[in-house]
Amino acid sequence: MKKLLVLFSLIIAAGCSNAQNKAAQNIENIPPFKIMKADSTWFTVKDLKAHKPVMIIYFSPDCSHCQHLMYEMKPKMKEFANTQIVMVTFTDYNRLAMIRNFNRDFDLKKYPNITVGTEARTYLVQQYYHVATTPYIAIYGKNGKLVRAFEKAPSIDTLAETVKKS
Repeated sequence: MKKLLVLFSLIIAAGCSNAQNKAAQNIENIPPFKIMKADSTWFTVKDLKAHKPVMIIYFSPDCSHCQHLMYEMKPKMKEFANTQIVMVTFTDYNRLAMIRNFNRDFDLKKYPNITVGTEARTYLVQQYYHVATTPYIAIYGKNGKLVRAFEKAPSIDTLAETVKKS
């Protein structure tokens, strides 16, 4: 009976390990997102410029960690100038004012490489990355393949180094 229990435990452990590997492989490509920007226009993965690095930041406009990330990024925006930054939130469409305020508070109109929008109730991006906390950051190289993902906000220097490698 003990041998049977050990065998089942090993099978379950192997299955869990395999599931984790598959989840990690699934984020290799940029997700097929569709977000509504604060001006009520749509932005999709097809709107990204080819052969340019992409940083996807899954955030919440009222998240203190997300706001802190933006405060830290702002003085170093030159290091991210050649990177397309797509900030995706789950805020509902009827709360676009939160996104407008976020754009205003961080003066994001100065940065044409930053697009902010909501996926609202689709949760496609959230499920794609299995986001548990915000901000979640994924950086893709010029070839559209994952360079690195961060489940928690890294230092800005780490982000800048990762973008430089992409």
